[in-house]
Amino acid sequence: MARLQHFGWFFSRGFGPQGWGHPYWDWGYDWTRPDLYQQSARELEQAGLDLVIIEDALSLGFPETLDLRVREAYGGPKHDPLILSPYLLDATRHLGVAPTINAGAYPPYVAARQFASLHHLSDHRLGVNVVTDVGSARHLGLPQLSHDGAYDRAEEWLTVIRRLWHSWDDGALIGDAATRHFADGSKIRPFEHEGEYFTLAGPLNAVPFSQGDPAIVSPGGSPRGIAFAGTHSDVQLALAPLDAQSIRDYRAKVRDAAAAAGRNPDSIKVLFVFKPEVVPSDEEGRRVVEASKHPTDEELYRALAGQSSDLETDLTVLPLDEPFEVSVFGDHVSQGSIKGLFGKQGIREGVTLRDLIAPKVVKGRIADRAGFVGTAEQIADFIEEIGEEADNDGFIFSGDLHPVTLHRYLDELVPVLRRRGILRREYGNGGIRANLTDF
Repeated sequence: MARLQHFGWFFSRGFGPQGWGHPYWDWGYDWTRPDLYQQSARELEQAGLDLVIIEDALSLGFPETLDLRVREAYGGPKHDPLILSPYLLDATRHLGVAPTINAGAYPPYVAARQFASLHHLSDHRLGVNVVTDVGSARHLGLPQLSHDGAYDRAEEWLTVIRRLWHSWDDGALIGDAATRHFADGSKIRPFEHEGEYFTLAGPLNAVPFSQGDPAIVSPGGSPRGIAFAGTHSDVQLALAPLDAQSIRDYRAKVRDAAAAAGRNPDSIKVLFVFKPEVVPSDEEGRRVVEASKHPTDEELYRALAGQSSDLETDLTVLPLDEPFEVSVFGDHVSQGSIKGLFGKQGIREGVTLRDLIAPKVVKGRIADRAGFVGTAEQIADFIEEIGEEADNDGFIFSGDLHPVTLHRYLDELVPVLRRRGILRREYGNGGIRANLTDF
């Protein structure tokens, strides 16, 4: 029997040139202005999605990959997603908005204060997608950390932010106009924090929340990233093969990590990134799949350009048909991104770049569980099946935050999902946390 699932949108290009490289660039939206994003956010809310997560990268990358990143706007330019967030929150009433924040880029006190301000202004709809990118450290004057060291810093950063948010005890905020007594200072707790990465003093000069803290999102799929999610996150943004067994295994790791941290595993939602291609008929789906089966080298290298941006490593200079060495990736590269390149079979030796990239170009029918091309009904069949077989929490669609992209995904799919009882028809009250827990 179908049950409600959670859905979100991963704004995968970040606050950058929406539509670049696609025909719909000629719609003429100005990507530097808020109108494009506000229109799209309103439509995501009308569709019943829980939240939008805004991707970001602070850096244009290393000198050797600079041209690769900007040539086709795969990895830049990007403007600041935290600054965009108030525009999206102002354009909507229920949609959660989670900008990506590098834990090394914002001092904890500043971050706690800014996030608190946005959370209050938006009626408690702010999320924070916490990332641990180490490649941008040189721009910020920060020491270069190891992969796990960056998680250690993020752990301390988030822990002290929460301490700041909760430095006002229950009952500290009085608000009694008759006695002109606004707050009780004896219930506000100063503190000194001297940690491995941060030194600061509290309390925070922002009032406490009435509907819970900002929701924490995290994307890391490494053992350290899973442990971080289990301890801290409300949403785990998951990259994994989309079959029932892989989803069960991934969810089990996250839920076990939550239990090990002393949390209720149900308190974290694992949402898997999903990029279906919606077609009007099964016949058209078969045509699209057949047309993709023999990619040219040019098409493969074009796909590698996008992978190279995500992996901060220029793969386009490497031969397609020689054994590929995983050692080309530095320590700064996300293990989750590397695993995404290698796919379901995992990181292994003896494969070529052609072996790795061709399956990402060749498409398959979702009806055959060989890919993600299908009609809205077929895609809904898959979502319903995964929900039942893997007890899945839901999915994050991924793409530009552009009306054309949204409509290609959602025009046919939303009505089908709603008729089946899989997608919400209305929101409750209580901000982003209510979106994630009201069913």
